[in-house]
Amino acid sequence: MTTEFRAMIRQFIEDNFLFREEGKTIADHESLMEAGIMDSTGTLELLAFLESKFHLVVADAEVIPENLDSIERIDAYVASKVDERATV
Repeated sequence: MTTEFRAMIRQFIEDNFLFREEGKTIADHESLMEAGIMDSTGTLELLAFLESKFHLVVADAEVIPENLDSIERIDAYVASKVDERATV
């Protein structure tokens, strides 16, 4: 499922981490860690972006690959956090 957040997430990752040849991109499902695009410092930068851009609070227990290892997973995570906030 693609949400309205995916384009913003992709743009942040491309602007801050993606240093590939011109025209090369990363697939939405591709692991950011395995591809060498993000490391632990990059994860902290990503978290700061998500918290400020989408007004989220990311708990330490949520900083796991299942939530943050691909554009697809980040998108789903942000959507779930926004939905959670809307129902409170």
